[in-house]
Parts: sequence; C-alpha cells; structure tokens
Amino acid sequence: MQILIQIIVILLAVFHTYILWMEMFAWETVGRKTFRSMPKELFPKTKSMAANQGLYNGFLVAGLVWSLLISNAEWSQNVQLFFLSCIGVAGIYGGYSVQKTIFFFQGLPALVAIALILLS
Repeated sequence: MQILIQIIVILLAVFHTYILWMEMFAWETVGRKTFRSMPKELFPKTKSMAANQGLYNGFLVAGLVWSLLISNAEWSQNVQLFFLSCIGVAGIYGGYSVQKTIFFFQGLPALVAIALILLS
C-alpha cells in the first residue's frame, strides 16, 4: 500500500510541476489550449494572475516532494495528508467553479491517496 501511495504522490507532484510550468511560462500558448472556454483576449490580461497560481502549485510540489524525503513514517504521512488535503480541496473547488476535469485530474487522485493513507 505504501508503494501505491508514493506512486500517487509522485504522479501528483509531476502533474503539479506541469501546471506550474503551464501557468507561469506557457499561459498564452498551452494555457489557451487547456482552457478553451476562456476568450482568447483574456490570456494576455490574466498572465500575471496565472503565474501567481503557478507559483502556488510549486509550493504544493515542494510539500509533496518534502513528504517523500522525511524518514520518519508518521511525519511523512502527516505532511502528505496536509498537502494532499490542499490539493483535494483545490481540486473540488476548481472542478465546481472552473472546469469539471480539474476534479478528476487533481482532486480525485489526492482524495484516493488520502483514503489509502488513512486505511494503511
């Protein structure tokens, strides 16, 4: 079970690294392709806002990676639970308020990892 949890945590860290890159450095190209429902003219106007969001994703990545480097199993799980909870809440809210797929790509994997941690 621990290996599965670590795989999910690593996948979420990689995914949020991609989100960081997209929002901070490729908002007007890849971001536009990802969020097709937004009018094209909004992307230049929201570039700095998206970069700020990308930075927050970087903090989530840092926390997930940190959790994998902690040698004490209990503390590692506590840190994972905190950062996975942040992602879960953001995924639920993003799925509700922005785009439903956000829940399935961010929220659901985080909630599955939380459930596995609590069951282990």
